[in-house]
Amino acid sequence: MNFALILFVLTAVTGIVWLVDSLFFAKQRAPGAAEPVWVEYSKSFFPVLLVVFVLRSFLAEPFKIPSSSMRPTLEVGDFILVNKFAYGIRLPIIEQKIIPLGDPKRGDVIVFRYPLNPSQDFIKRVIGLPGDVVEYRDKKLTVNGTPWPQRDDGSYSYLEGLRFETIERHIEETDGKAALSHTIGINPQAQPVYPANVRPFPGRENCEYNERGFTCRVPAGQYFMMGDNRDNSDDSRYWGFVPDDHLRGKAFFIWFNWDDIASLSFKRVGSTIH
Repeated sequence: MNFALILFVLTAVTGIVWLVDSLFFAKQRAPGAAEPVWVEYSKSFFPVLLVVFVLRSFLAEPFKIPSSSMRPTLEVGDFILVNKFAYGIRLPIIEQKIIPLGDPKRGDVIVFRYPLNPSQDFIKRVIGLPGDVVEYRDKKLTVNGTPWPQRDDGSYSYLEGLRFETIERHIEETDGKAALSHTIGINPQAQPVYPANVRPFPGRENCEYNERGFTCRVPAGQYFMMGDNRDNSDDSRYWGFVPDDHLRGKAFFIWFNWDDIASLSFKRVGSTIH
């Protein structure tokens, strides 16, 4: 379901009804006569729909985390906000960039349209920028020859379906002078990548795989994404690169989580996303 399209249609219809009534039908009604119900509802809903449409299209859009691929950073059931203008102003519905404002940085958490099914939204962390060489060997990342340091941070447990999973928790730092840290999860028993699960994708010839890991050169205008739950994430390792026109925005805030509220812990609600 394309919620943005539905919201646009409702906004347009209620706005047109209000405008047409104001220009034509209102003048023909007797003084003091009641407005038709459909006009009254349109006048009531149009301003609200317009504000929601503008805010959602150009400022911030809510998303819900559906899977465990970004644990420990984001948990299933987190409701997050995504900055829609972080990487440029885009036209609603078609997502065409009209005003560039910035580019993704390594380490950003981004919502994007899934390249194999653009009607579906994914959320992952940016690992490689256009032109970067990304290498992942024995659970260690290297970008353009510079390692991303990791340090142990205990363990992390969560429920996955009917299974209780416990993985290693690590703090990983991006490369560069302005290094940023984030939390990742690693399952020591899993391989860094399973070559048999790699699907055909545009630019596949830029990547080399073996059971110890992979090396990929990111094509121009595209990005390499990975989940923080490194061994439980369907990401660029398996389906390739994300084109710039598929980016929807930068995740920056957790605004709701049912479990967090129900337990009165408030450890997640109101926190920023790193």
